[in-house]
Amino acid sequence: MGRGPVGEPAIIRYVNNSLASVTDVSNTDASMILIKTLTASSSDDLSFVDGTSDVVLDNTYPIYKFVWTNVHPATNNVRFSFQGNAAGGSGYNETITSSSFRSYHAEADNDTEVAYETGSDQAQGTAFQVLELSSVGNGNDEAVSGELFLFNPSSTTFVKHFISRSIENAANDYAVEGYVSGYFNTTSAIDEIQFKMSSGAIDSGTIKLYGIKDS
Repeated sequence: MGRGPVGEPAIIRYVNNSLASVTDVSNTDASMILIKTLTASSSDDLSFVDGTSDVVLDNTYPIYKFVWTNVHPATNNVRFSFQGNAAGGSGYNETITSSSFRSYHAEADNDTEVAYETGSDQAQGTAFQVLELSSVGNGNDEAVSGELFLFNPSSTTFVKHFISRSIENAANDYAVEGYVSGYFNTTSAIDEIQFKMSSGAIDSGTIKLYGIKDS
């Protein structure tokens, strides 16, 4: 069953007259709107810029959600990351304070852990913020998937909070689940978001941008 915008079950409408003859089920929860899909093909980065190529990243929605699926790096042992630009800014170097923790499990079933990840947070840093908390491999079956929520990026009063969760095939054959949250420490609107690897290109994968209305 689908979920509503605040975690409640979404309303399901059966479009046939009786359950015995149901052939289609429609989810009437239309609060999450797909805005843009970017597909990598040996891409240096994937960027969502408000007002460019049908991208909306302004006060149209109070919450934006990015979903990346099977993002596969060209280079082995690299980190998937993101940064933003304030309106009128450039360089993707906004000030970030963040925290991060991860859980992992080795394919060999000989190592597990849940711990704070001290090397992946920032304290008023301007670097790209990593979103997966190991180093993803570039083997044919290795990739990283996850989601990132950006809250009220058009506000000119508050800092801009974000929360992300990811799962990856790490280069050392681990399943690594990562949690990263923080904020852009600026009261300027954020209207550009860029994703890239710490080194090398994004060989393949998709990133979708959604707007969540009435939230």
